[in-house]
Amino acid sequence: MKFTILALLPLLATTASASLAADALGWAGELVSGSGGKSGVVGVKDGEVRTMDSWSYVDCGLATDAVQIKSIKVSPDPPVPGKNLTVFVDADVLDVLEEGAYADVTVKLGLIKLLQKQFDVCEEARDANATVQCPVQPGPYSVAQTVELPKEIPKAKFSVQVRGYTAEEEDMICLDLFVDFMKK
Repeated sequence: MKFTILALLPLLATTASASLAADALGWAGELVSGSGGKSGVVGVKDGEVRTMDSWSYVDCGLATDAVQIKSIKVSPDPPVPGKNLTVFVDADVLDVLEEGAYADVTVKLGLIKLLQKQFDVCEEARDANATVQCPVQPGPYSVAQTVELPKEIPKAKFSVQVRGYTAEEEDMICLDLFVDFMKK
């Protein structure tokens, strides 16, 4: 199963994480079910919350992180379970991203931790046939990645914490993502 909240990661982390985020919230949906924003505000740093109709994110990264988010948009907005979701990310890569880059991901339903896992960013990019592949050279990138959201996503509010690191263990990205599937 695929879910895309992590697809909100920029560039390589975005495209690589699309499929693993899909899996993460798909698993979350299975756990919850027992079966095994309209106008996005983007481009502001310093931890400001970007509020949409049913999703939002906080860029908790530093100006020295290897990936700097400029904007994130999704279509359809808001995301719809059972439909394809395309995530559009504009970001700047400040340092080369090589094999060994990884992301620690935690998915929560309220205060309940549903999933905590570490993902190899480059491997996920290869598996998802992402347009950006390792090594990623410094520069500006615009990435669009489409994934299918599982229809089994329960009507609930999810949060996803993503902490990404380069192969040299330097900070790559920090995002806190929120999605509310309770809204119509």
